[in-house]
Amino acid sequence: MTTFTFDAHTTALVIGLGKSGLAVTEVLRARGATVYATDEKPRADLAAAIEAVEGFGARFVAPDEMHEVIGALNSAILSPGVPLNSPVVRAVQQRNVPVLGEIELAFRLCKAPVIAVTGTKGKSTTTALIGHVLRACGRSVHVGGNIGNPLIKEVLDLTPDDWVVAEVSSFQLETIRSFKPRVSVILNLAPDHLDRYHSMDEYAEAKFRIFANQAGSDVFIGNLDDPRIAALDVARGEPRMHARQLWFTLGERHDSATIYLHGDAIVYAPIAGDPRPIAVLHRDEIPLAGEHNVQNVMAALLAAFAVGCEAEPLRAAVASFRPMPHRLEPVAEIGGVLYVDDSKSTNPGSVVAALHAYERPIVLIAGGRSKGTDFAELGTALRSRAKALVAIGEAAEEIASHAGEVHVVRAESMDDAVARARALASPGDVVLLSPGCASFDMFRSAEDRGERFAAAVRALRETADA
Repeated sequence: MTTFTFDAHTTALVIGLGKSGLAVTEVLRARGATVYATDEKPRADLAAAIEAVEGFGARFVAPDEMHEVIGALNSAILSPGVPLNSPVVRAVQQRNVPVLGEIELAFRLCKAPVIAVTGTKGKSTTTALIGHVLRACGRSVHVGGNIGNPLIKEVLDLTPDDWVVAEVSSFQLETIRSFKPRVSVILNLAPDHLDRYHSMDEYAEAKFRIFANQAGSDVFIGNLDDPRIAALDVARGEPRMHARQLWFTLGERHDSATIYLHGDAIVYAPIAGDPRPIAVLHRDEIPLAGEHNVQNVMAALLAAFAVGCEAEPLRAAVASFRPMPHRLEPVAEIGGVLYVDDSKSTNPGSVVAALHAYERPIVLIAGGRSKGTDFAELGTALRSRAKALVAIGEAAEEIASHAGEVHVVRAESMDDAVARARALASPGDVVLLSPGCASFDMFRSAEDRGERFAAAVRALRETADA
């Protein structure tokens, strides 16, 4: 592995100027590195980013100006949204300049052990929950990564007595080299980002990089209910896995399971010490909707046990956790109708999980920009769980084509979608925003989409209260 100091001896190119790229630029400049920054977007769309870059003392270079600086580079830091086959990345690699991701850079600068979480759905909730329960156990914890705040800003000045909990995406894992979490977690695998990956196998292999550098002193936590993940069980002969394995399942205990359901109790089979199973908490004590969140809680509990937490404080810690913004977040109940913001649902599997989270009739608001995934499974869940669909965005027609006999209406804006959903809903129903698609056809981000939904719901409440 090439040794980098990331200080005054470093001349780096930061590729991509979203949150991650700007954070890397700031950190490297603070460490004395010479930094150039680039982005393939039109310069007119980058005015704020360029101003920030120059404020840090770095220089912006457009892609067609790369020839001016490429000979001076000894490293490049890639933002996760930029694919490895982009023209800028290829040009840098052709000059034998090492390309690292922000998550790799953060790891190399971090002195604290890392718990890393990936999966198709539930990553942010589980990452935040692990941070929450570890704090309840008296640990000093910093949370970052794909959850919304760049990891590089969370790891500086930490000690080996601290812990870092990092949400990592498949995009971020593509560019790791030495990244070696003390604990790795894979929650689930479902079709997603198939506009970037050629197949589910390729997507899964990107996720599996999370444990690639782990050793026998490290821990891997996996979902026995997911066939692709369960196949990683060393008991089945998986040769790439060297970490100690802990498994969770919604089923009853069997040989591989470390935490499982027994009736309504989540039961832990201790990995050390007294082997007698411990009932940690009951399902009705989990303040999150849906079976997928039972799995998320199991994963978080295993991470806590893996780093030495005792069972006693974990029950109260889980019970005090609150839903994250835009993830099955109740917004309001108006006229007996519950309005729920699940805008962070950006793939069909997340919508399926959301539809199964409520035992009430559902009016679903879904659609946006497809990521190359198939909506057939979503259609099956829609036909069995929803009374109506309000379709929005570029994928509206494709999703509607799978709705069968479910009543479908189209909406042109979020205000329109909420108004149409209100007209379709009756007391006792749920109006659920769970798009199953990216947001960028109509909104700045998934957060923006959820905030506009919440604003439209608040306007309904004001009308109802008038």
